Amino acid sequence: MKPTSSLVNTLRGFLIGTAEVIPGVSGGTIALIVGVYEAIISGISDFGSALGYLVRGKATQALASFKKIRFAVLLPILFGMLLAIFAAAAVLEPLIESEPELVRAGFAGMLIASFYVPAKMIRASVSVTTGVAILAGAALAFWLTSLPNAGIGNPSWWQIILFAALAVCALVLPGVSGSFFLLAVGMYAPTIAAVNERSFGYLGLFVVGAVAGLLVFARAVEWFLLHHRGFTLSLMLGLMIGSLRALWPWQSADRELLPVSDPGLPLVALVIGLLIVVVTIIAEHHIRARATQ
Repeated sequence: MKPTSSLVNTLRGFLIGTAEVIPGVSGGTIALIVGVYEAIISGISDFGSALGYLVRGKATQALASFKKIRFAVLLPILFGMLLAIFAAAAVLEPLIESEPELVRAGFAGMLIASFYVPAKMIRASVSVTTGVAILAGAALAFWLTSLPNAGIGNPSWWQIILFAALAVCALVLPGVSGSFFLLAVGMYAPTIAAVNERSFGYLGLFVVGAVAGLLVFARAVEWFLLHHRGFTLSLMLGLMIGSLRALWPWQSADRELLPVSDPGLPLVALVIGLLIVVVTIIAEHHIRARATQ
């Protein structure tokens, strides 16, 4: 692979990793936008298959599954994600606390612009079923994002593993924010603190849970994309639409929506967020066009 391709994939990973740290923004959504979603899903699925074969003592099949993994693409993405998670955690933690309205408005703009990606992918298969899937996904996400905050000050080892396994769905399901899920169950603050404080015991347990969750959910999503692509993408779009509720700039600590107050700067932040994603999509199309020439 060319060095420029590795650099581009590292940047893609950086964007995905940044999204993973932001409550209300899905890393899976960003993976869709930058065009590596299916490569990540298939890579995780092949890795899970390889491990399964190894456990059953089928070395030949395990090696064949490992060879299917696009390591030249996925390793730079993983490297970029790790860089972003540590960098974004240090920057976003104080920013979210000091300017929550502006941050949510900016993220809302990013999410609105990203609707284009799954909408374009399902355009050829629009039907009553896809409409119902969109509405169902939107209703589910709206309800989930309206749940009040829980509080877990000092999570136990099993809580870290369990919630990490559930939160990692964000990388598998566009529109679902892993950070927002952690926020909902009270695990966001201790997890961000663990990243910033380099608490490797906590982070090690989190990685164990995340890997376990990926191996389970990635294969399920891959199957649905293969056999029910239009329905699955429609459900993803609905989840993205419904999760906008979490990014309404004016809300209380318990997620009660408040009336608009001084909309000037939040509106600017929303437009900036929207433009960031639009530019990303245009750049991605340009890169793909050049690659096919």
